[in-house]
Amino acid sequence: MNYGKILAQLRKEKKYNQYKVAEYISRHSKKPYSHVMVSQWENGYSLPPVEQFLLMCELYGVIDIQKTFRGIDIDIPDYYKLNTQGKNRANEYISMLAQNPAFYDDASSIVSEPITRSLRLYDLPAAAGTGNYLDNDSFIEIYVDETVPKSADFAVKVSGDSMIPRFVDGQTVFIKKQETLEINEIGVFALNNDSFIKKLGERTLISLNPEYPPIPINENDSLYVFGKVVGG
Repeated sequence: MNYGKILAQLRKEKKYNQYKVAEYISRHSKKPYSHVMVSQWENGYSLPPVEQFLLMCELYGVIDIQKTFRGIDIDIPDYYKLNTQGKNRANEYISMLAQNPAFYDDASSIVSEPITRSLRLYDLPAAAGTGNYLDNDSFIEIYVDETVPKSADFAVKVSGDSMIPRFVDGQTVFIKKQETLEINEIGVFALNNDSFIKKLGERTLISLNPEYPPIPINENDSLYVFGKVVGG
């Protein structure tokens, strides 16, 4: 069976767009996923990792994975045979039991879900090579965990190879909003309406890839600092 077509059909039946699916997966994953990945999975260009596949099944309300994706009938647990009222009563009882450690096989194995927060991830990449204007109205909300610095205010994707080896094409980097940077700090800049991820030099913007020459900042140029790179 074509898993991608089935995933696309399930999404459409729930009236979700690919952005909504990517947002849900990112909220419960260790790293963000974009709508582009959801599209690639649905079109068969790649298969989703197991965790992200199960998250989509959860979002779409898939109870019997074998039957849905392989057409194989298996015994369904009694819980899933209950109607909505029955499931609500069962969930109430489970919640009550969950408050008492005596009903856990190993109370020490209970792990709380990592705290997450949302950041704006801009769809139009800040250029790391040719320069693309950073459109402040083009973004999606992503959810990040505690590994992302608390000082990060938003995220962008690197475009190009001028900042290798530290930053590669397509990598998500996290930015702290600030209007000034110290010399040798890396940030996101708008120079004459072109945006760049670069290291700030003396009247220049510097690439980490030595194949790219420094970009001069002339006296009459318009330079704006979006912020400082704090992670990625």
